[in-house]
Amino acid sequence: ILILDEATSALDTTSERLIQQSLNTLMQGRTTFAIAHRLSTILSADLILAIDKGRVIERGRHAELLAQNGLYARLYNEQFRVESEGALGQ
Repeated sequence: ILILDEATSALDTTSERLIQQSLNTLMQGRTTFAIAHRLSTILSADLILAIDKGRVIERGRHAELLAQNGLYARLYNEQFRVESEGALGQ
């Protein structure tokens, strides 16, 4: 079992991408729990749990959670809108 708690949270986007590629190899064939606020690190997870105030309120794959248009979708849209706006301002 591999447990990753905010493994890439302090990294810039380029470094995160490189580390994520290495982690993907490391996670092959292992049960992995990844705790993340940066949703880009969990997009390909088999199961994502959205937790609010200590309770699981949504569960599913990335596309399923976006389709539910709940907390996960809101957080994803906010996060990627901010990243897009940041890239445009550079």
